[in-house]
Amino acid sequence: MTFGPLAFAAPGLLLALIALPILWLLLRAIPPAPIRRRFPAVALMLGLTDEDRQADKTPWWLLLLRALAIAAAIIGFAGPVLNPDPRDPGTGPLLILLDGGWADARDWPRTQARAQAALEEAARMGRPVAVARLTDAAQPITFSNPADWAGRLAAMQPAPYAPAYAGWEMALPEGGFETLWLADGLDHKGRADLAAALAARGRLTAALSPRPAYGLRPATLAEGKITLTTLRLGVPESAELDVTAHGPDPAGIDRELGRARMVFAPGADQAQAVLEVPPELRNRINRFSLLGQRTAGAVALTDDSLKRRKIAVIDSGADREGLQLLAPGHYLRQALVPVADLLDGTLTDILPAKPDVIILADVAKLTQAEQDGVLDWLDSGGLLLRFAGPRLAASDVARSEEDPLLPVRLREGGRSVGGTMSWGEPKPLAPFAEGSPFHGLVIPSDVTVTEQVLAQPDPDLASRTIAALADGTPLVTRKPVGAGQVVLVHVTANAEWSSLPLSGLFMQMLERLAVSARVGGGLEGAVEGLIWSPERMVDGYGDLVEPGDLAGVEGEALALALQDGPSAKSPPGLYRHEERLVALNTLPPSASFRPAIWPAGTLVEGLGAARSQALGGWLLAAALALLALDILASVVVSGRMPRLGRAALVVLALALPTPEAQAQTPDPAADARGIEATRGVVLAHVLTGNAEIDDTAAAGLRGLGDQLWLRTSVEPEPPMGVDLEEDELAFFPFLYWPITPDQPVPSTRAYAKLNAFLRTGGMILFDTRDADIAGMGGATAEGEMLQLLASGLDVPPLDLIPEDHVLTRSFYLLQDFPGRHRSADLWVEAPPPDAGELEEGMAFRNLNDGVTPVIIGGNDWASAWAIDGTGAPLYPVGRGLAGEDQREMAYRFGINVVMHVLTGNYKSDQVHVPALLERLGQ
Repeated sequence: MTFGPLAFAAPGLLLALIALPILWLLLRAIPPAPIRRRFPAVALMLGLTDEDRQADKTPWWLLLLRALAIAAAIIGFAGPVLNPDPRDPGTGPLLILLDGGWADARDWPRTQARAQAALEEAARMGRPVAVARLTDAAQPITFSNPADWAGRLAAMQPAPYAPAYAGWEMALPEGGFETLWLADGLDHKGRADLAAALAARGRLTAALSPRPAYGLRPATLAEGKITLTTLRLGVPESAELDVTAHGPDPAGIDRELGRARMVFAPGADQAQAVLEVPPELRNRINRFSLLGQRTAGAVALTDDSLKRRKIAVIDSGADREGLQLLAPGHYLRQALVPVADLLDGTLTDILPAKPDVIILADVAKLTQAEQDGVLDWLDSGGLLLRFAGPRLAASDVARSEEDPLLPVRLREGGRSVGGTMSWGEPKPLAPFAEGSPFHGLVIPSDVTVTEQVLAQPDPDLASRTIAALADGTPLVTRKPVGAGQVVLVHVTANAEWSSLPLSGLFMQMLERLAVSARVGGGLEGAVEGLIWSPERMVDGYGDLVEPGDLAGVEGEALALALQDGPSAKSPPGLYRHEERLVALNTLPPSASFRPAIWPAGTLVEGLGAARSQALGGWLLAAALALLALDILASVVVSGRMPRLGRAALVVLALALPTPEAQAQTPDPAADARGIEATRGVVLAHVLTGNAEIDDTAAAGLRGLGDQLWLRTSVEPEPPMGVDLEEDELAFFPFLYWPITPDQPVPSTRAYAKLNAFLRTGGMILFDTRDADIAGMGGATAEGEMLQLLASGLDVPPLDLIPEDHVLTRSFYLLQDFPGRHRSADLWVEAPPPDAGELEEGMAFRNLNDGVTPVIIGGNDWASAWAIDGTGAPLYPVGRGLAGEDQREMAYRFGINVVMHVLTGNYKSDQVHVPALLERLGQ
């Protein structure tokens, strides 16, 4: 039986409540009146008084107390349950399925909590359970004790790719069972078939996250502009979202290099934005990410496909007017214009621009100055690609000794059809060897060579040959020079000696040599036939991590993953082969979001379903307490209290809590704490009741204090935790207050102390620690708790921190205020209405006369400051070197806050120093 959020396991027992009125009548019944008899001796008792009195009927309040006790007992035995599960209780095996893909990362803690609640419920009902994550390889499912799965469930993390349902239908156990599917809400390939199979075995329940899903397709480059496409699911109204571009600056520090705004029209499931940045800046970008979304699908890595290399093409036929198709560099330019920035000019003019590749098409000799410049350029990692031709064949370059700018020595003359060393017919290409960068490319049957320059048969010729003709004659040779390399194609760059420049193989070979950069775009044949080593991988939350012991991926598998999306065998990340880099992203270029469709009869619910709670024990305990109170009340009513008064007072004295000590009573502990808090500058944090958060806050203030000792004249004492109800706040200049969703609201007395603290110059830094998800503007539990806590504080009007606020330069010059997160929102006391605008030449405005009493943000500064006993950071911040830079900026923000608390508007007063000195001089 259910009444709103309350249900009863044994509702029949509630019929006993009908007996309460009968009990009421029985308890208050008046005894029969006595028979009156005249007895003369009664006159002797006239004037006597009876000290013991007995009531002739039960008082109404005692009747009500007994009725409540009996009613509580009856209702308790009826098995009341708060927020009961509306479904019929299951009795058979329970299968808990988790998609476990990248889309689940947006609400993974709630997904785990929902699965844990299902395990607990199955344990109470004695049901066997099996748990499976669909991103893992399919394996037979077996049911076991729910306790066996608790530890494994807690260790599960979302994978950075979509779930794969192939094989899971065959892995389902025989017989009927109930299924709870914790799904991401997206319609992946094979979901409908698996859902139908599960629905045929028993009841199917789908639990979906209420949060919308966002994804970012790989960036594309066209005409120097970067196009970004964002997908969404679960938001019908219009919305705006920022996508940021990140990469290293010249010092190698990871920074935000650009930002674009995605605008979703009402009902639209995707939005596009175009980002225009200079080529030098564009080549530094290594990833794009959706602001406020922590999933692998919200991150798009970049590779060579986004980088337009600077290539110089220098040929010997530039002066042949009217013969453009015969020019050695014509086919090269046509092939490279779509994917590279071509540089024109002489070698002397081009070298200062530091091109990535220099192509010499039938250029035989260089001046000594040009040769020295090219060698220096090669030492820094350049690629010199040379093509043969009539001029090189007729020259004496690299005949007797090896030329530093050629990979091999050349023989006199060349080899051609009908010549001295003639072939009977044009020769085709031999299959590319396994160690060649061209290995795996398909050679068209119509590609033949009719003429070429020959290499001298030196001992190292075989090791330098990376492509050959069918008879073994070297066609492409290569050697390293410094950090770069020199490559010679033994035929012309035009179709004069070979049909190779007219084929698609020509462009694929340029791709393999990393001359251009369109590999990540999925060009056919660009990755096949090679082994790609993982360099950096993406986890389920979109963070870059080390690959660990992950093995290399074959080119064929990588090409398939680039087209269809990553998997457990080819996870998303950056893959490298020699100088070439390929980015495998979570979402392929053709990705789209569609909502999942469930079979008829499927119960679809949210992850945040209320957990049922049995109330029987509480009601029975209340009944016992009421009966105990009834016993005490009966003693009072019966007149026996005087004889038991002394014992009752002793019991009450022992039961009641000891009253708080009076102010005049010395408290050694409080005195010692006061002395410790006033020994020097002490940074304090508010105790939230959450041991983990409180320990992090203490470690963070300890780390900030160490930096203050090292960098400033402030030498803080060890930090202290503050209990708002018990501790004195006047000892501390600064309070760090981390916000947790379940921390208690201060009492009226505590609020009075807090307001006095703020009015007398103290500062509170409120940290909601939710900037990673609150940046989208949605309300969080921490933000709602902050509003509740601040409702009792005397807080001045607040505004986003202006660029000339004293806090931005109280010690360091700051433009942003990162912690473990990088949200730009920081709220401080609003400027007065007469502050005006910041004018040119003004360093400060008259914003306020003292310290801002409140700073509000959500960047989790304590985690960024926190150190362990050895001084090492407790928590990771950002990625790699960029994270250490972010931690450094977090320390600088903390130092600025403490200096602002201790010096007030000292910095802004310095603006008036010249005028004061001039007045004193007069």
